[in-house]
Amino acid sequence: MNQPSPSFAKENVEPSAPLSQNKTNYLVLSAHDFRSPRKAGMHFIATELAKLGNTRFFSLRYSMLSRYTRDPRLSLDDIANRIGIYQGIECYLWKTFIHPFNTRRSWLRPLEHLLFSWYARGRNPVLRQWIREADVILLESGIAPVFFDLIKELNPTAKVVYRVSDDLGTIQVAGYISTAFKKAAPRMDTVALLSKAMKDGVPADCPAVFVPQAIDHTLADKGDPSPYGPGIHAVSLGSMLFDPEFFVLASQKFPEIHFHVIGSGNPRHPNYGPNVHVYDEMPFLQTLPYIKHAKFGLAPYANANLPIYLRDTSLKLTQYEFFGIPAVCPHLIAGDYQTRFGYTPGDADSIAKAISGALDYRPTADRKTVLNWQQVVARLLNPQEFPDTSMSTEPVLTAGGSR
Repeated sequence: MNQPSPSFAKENVEPSAPLSQNKTNYLVLSAHDFRSPRKAGMHFIATELAKLGNTRFFSLRYSMLSRYTRDPRLSLDDIANRIGIYQGIECYLWKTFIHPFNTRRSWLRPLEHLLFSWYARGRNPVLRQWIREADVILLESGIAPVFFDLIKELNPTAKVVYRVSDDLGTIQVAGYISTAFKKAAPRMDTVALLSKAMKDGVPADCPAVFVPQAIDHTLADKGDPSPYGPGIHAVSLGSMLFDPEFFVLASQKFPEIHFHVIGSGNPRHPNYGPNVHVYDEMPFLQTLPYIKHAKFGLAPYANANLPIYLRDTSLKLTQYEFFGIPAVCPHLIAGDYQTRFGYTPGDADSIAKAISGALDYRPTADRKTVLNWQQVVARLLNPQEFPDTSMSTEPVLTAGGSR
């Protein structure tokens, strides 16, 4: 079938404005949107790319189904399928009638495969134009690798960089994505791992390098004033593998501590103590004072299937490390980090011991150095110029966090 699917009928078919010919053209393919309030690593990478050349951010895996998955891009729904410019970056949120997903049903595999195959053809005029005009294409782990064949068809000379922020098996992507990645990885220019613990999750013959998590170092000046009143305050950010039971137990053990839960994606638990303060998701910069002025940070991950690489890839733990506050998190994520205090999920006494350790923590001068985003982008684009990207040596600079 050569005609576009009817689900694309309302998409923007107007071409983008001409790009400057004396700059490098960058394209980011991601399941995030650069304009959404929730910030992930790809947002900061795109910001740095925009300093180097023309940058476009194409947002994937969004459809009518997204309203049922608490997708953080729902606030952008009215501008889907239209090119927009935000902070100097061209953005496009590709909304289809339905997007492919892992059905987790063996009897639905043929339909699932058909849906992914249809999606991977990229029958979107903006996507195709942006691929053709790109010099460097950055793919985020997840669905983006299914477009590798399309990229090579439309623009065989484009440099392709794949950033592995999650192991595909851990996040349980569909088999179609895993197969597409395994086929494409050896032909990519760079496969950048946020943790060396991810090495077993990528093909042995792919060009794997180590490029850790990062943070914008200018944020240190943007964390004032304190949003807190008197007393001891602890903060939790984000919704990934969120464990509300932690706060049920912690609030009972430490009624004198104020626990601030930001953007967990969960309503207030009926058994939370009055010292647990629940907030909706807030803009990234607005969260900084909550981190900077907290006594300690929290990464209350549920115990089920925690990947070991999370200790190296978590953005919120990187933020805690950067601001010099200790973190309370499950033992597996604490690892051998001196700034982290581990506990066993569901064990009240273990949680109490970890929090007590964080309360007694005093900063030392040997905290791990966290890369800034400029340093990360330099390594993504030219890893051969940095010895610390080698998978066979210990990194010179390492991120000190976990998501």
